[in-house]
Amino acid sequence: MHMKHQWMLALLLLTAFGCRQEAPAVTQDTAARVGKETITEQDVASRLALLSDEDREFAQTPIGRQNLLQIITREKLVAAAAKDEKLDESDVYLSIMDDKRRQLEDIYNEFAAQTLEQLWYDELKEKGETAVSDEEISAYYKKYPYEMTIKQIIIDNAQTADQVLRALKSSPRRWKELERQYSVAPESLRQITVMPGEYLPDIEVIAANSPTGSVQGFFKTAQGFHIIMKTSDKRLSRKDAEPRIRQVLEDRKLDKVLDSLKNKYEVVIYEKSE
Repeated sequence: MHMKHQWMLALLLLTAFGCRQEAPAVTQDTAARVGKETITEQDVASRLALLSDEDREFAQTPIGRQNLLQIITREKLVAAAAKDEKLDESDVYLSIMDDKRRQLEDIYNEFAAQTLEQLWYDELKEKGETAVSDEEISAYYKKYPYEMTIKQIIIDNAQTADQVLRALKSSPRRWKELERQYSVAPESLRQITVMPGEYLPDIEVIAANSPTGSVQGFFKTAQGFHIIMKTSDKRLSRKDAEPRIRQVLEDRKLDKVLDSLKNKYEVVIYEKSE
């Protein structure tokens, strides 16, 4: 063969070899393929784990599996096309991903803090530092064997609280109207049923010593200025009261531990005037 023809043939062979894209090897773990990207059975299993029980059951049937693979491959196709368009390098994409990365980092940090806090509580409990005896529960039940239902309007300034209190003293039936107009309390605090020790001590004492249906106020707490009305009280059985009393006493013991920590670690809260 002529030397020139030999070089041309070699060049054609090299070009053909260089342009050919070898497909990834198909193994038992291969579920599908999009271009060079392989979708494995592990990928499918990971997607199945995100589905509801009903959808997962369907996706594990032959037809459901095919539908799921169609969805996954379509996503891979779109991703491949987007990358070809360099959309993954665009300012919009990078900005969105930076925002999401910060959000996920915040979620991770919050989860880490909550986990550490729970481990500390568990260790405290194992040491018996928040343990409550039957004798302590009996003594508490003997003193506080009841629960109270209290309505309250919480207002963010003393002047308005005084005006609302005067109006309610004159006409208690205006409670709903004035509550809608002035209360800053969340719905969950507008009417509460508590045993002594479950809410704010000052409010509990006032309610306990007030006649049912009597408007009392206003009283300043960290939540604001409270106007209250005890609407009912009820004696509890020991069985019903016991778990609630145990929680109250455990919380009190925990508060003592936290107070001791405040002495160990300097805690300073700076209040800024508006």
